[in-house]
Amino acid sequence: MKSGFVAILGHPNVGKSTILNGIINRKISIVTDKSQTTRNIIKGIYRGKDSQIVFIDTPGIHKPHVKLGVEMNSMAYSSAHEADVNILVVDASKPFSDSDEFLLEHLDIKNAPLVIVFNKIDQAKITQAEKLKATYKEKLPESHFIDTVASERFNLEELIALVEKLLPEGPEYYPGEEVTDKDEIFQIKEIIREKVLKILREEVPHSIAIYVDHIEWEENPLHIHASIIVEKDSQKGIVIGANGKRIKEIGLKARRDIERLLNKHVYLELFVKVQNDWRDNDDLLELYGYKNKKQ
Repeated sequence: MKSGFVAILGHPNVGKSTILNGIINRKISIVTDKSQTTRNIIKGIYRGKDSQIVFIDTPGIHKPHVKLGVEMNSMAYSSAHEADVNILVVDASKPFSDSDEFLLEHLDIKNAPLVIVFNKIDQAKITQAEKLKATYKEKLPESHFIDTVASERFNLEELIALVEKLLPEGPEYYPGEEVTDKDEIFQIKEIIREKVLKILREEVPHSIAIYVDHIEWEENPLHIHASIIVEKDSQKGIVIGANGKRIKEIGLKARRDIERLLNKHVYLELFVKVQNDWRDNDDLLELYGYKNKKQ
């Protein structure tokens, strides 16, 4: 059978998580319109007729300003270096830029076949898209090209077929029925963080982390104590909102998704805690699960 590991790479907000969710046909990675929504390496396991492909969603590569950004880039770089096939997702609606040059300079993608996915092709002018493709063809002449509209699942089956052709023969790495390597606690944290990002919009963009303090697994309803971590006292008030309105909304929407995930009734208790400059603190980055660990 064909099998292997396929890293999905690119800048923030180009559609990497949407591609993974579309391929697996299940929401594995949270999706928002915020940059740097994906902060961890998340594996989605695809099973074809004669293949098993482990797709790896990676954090968006960017010029980092804090240690969290350095760790996120490191996760993407190590995933690319160890992959059997790499997928580089490009926003087809935007011209080639200095940030694209930065990505190509720092990313080691020469050790494996490369597929360049021009996503959001429906939003691109034809002349602009052709110019963008010509630039990538010049810089990466051995790569394979494919157009997608990930939000509509357009061409995702074709992308899977192309990846299958490029993969080597190999073993079944995940013999069970699981579709991701992430446990329930990780998924609970990501659900809460997604609701925070969507409800707060731009007010506290990148300063949020989620920590699950305790889960009473034997209780009915299942009792979850979790903390929303912010960097400043002023952000704490923003998250809580007037008369606790915002944190109640976050909790309500998160609880509904967690109940669907676990198929259980859930009592979700949220707290807001301040950890000054946690994104530049190595110990706190490790505590909150953002230190790169070799896959």
